[in-house]
Amino acid sequence: MGILIGLIVILLVVWAILAILGFTLKGLFWLAVIGIVLFAATGAIGWTRRNAIHR
Repeated sequence: MGILIGLIVILLVVWAILAILGFTLKGLFWLAVIGIVLFAATGAIGWTRRNAIHR
């Protein structure tokens, strides 16, 4: 369980960095959109798996 949470946290950090880079670098807005979408998807998956483990 600890490894799964660690992996999800690492992925969330990577997606957040990609989104920030996409917003700050000119012409890379698509990178920000992809980062936000992947951040939301990873968070949703992590949330549902966390709830499933605690049941």
